[in-house]
Amino acid sequence: MIQIESTLEGRRFNLHKLEQLLKPKGYVIGGNWDYDRGFFDYKMADDGGYQYLRIPFTAVEGQLDSRGVIVSMGTPFVISHVYQKGLDDHADSSNMSAAFNQFSEPQDPDGTIDEQYVQMGKELIQEIESLLAF
Repeated sequence: MIQIESTLEGRRFNLHKLEQLLKPKGYVIGGNWDYDRGFFDYKMADDGGYQYLRIPFTAVEGQLDSRGVIVSMGTPFVISHVYQKGLDDHADSSNMSAAFNQFSEPQDPDGTIDEQYVQMGKELIQEIESLLAF
């Protein structure tokens, strides 16, 4: 994980309006959100793993599943997940478990990050900073 300094840090936004601006640019709210925090994810590449720009946010007024929630932006970072090829050594073959655990464990959840993706992350953050400069 490599953090990227940004003027977004600490800024507050209406989450719905923020999502309307970022979604057309390719950002999605990652599936690992909770009622008080989440991430905007941008998949930069899948070069030997998945390289993401991730922008954390925290609810400061309301909860993420409620209308009008206001979020505060955190420090953006670039992350790389390297997934193992083939079958998961720790897979559970029971039907009930397979319904919930269908993906293999990461080989290296914090894989090394090529400088090109760090630079790409910085450029993407500059684009968002310009977009949100209202």
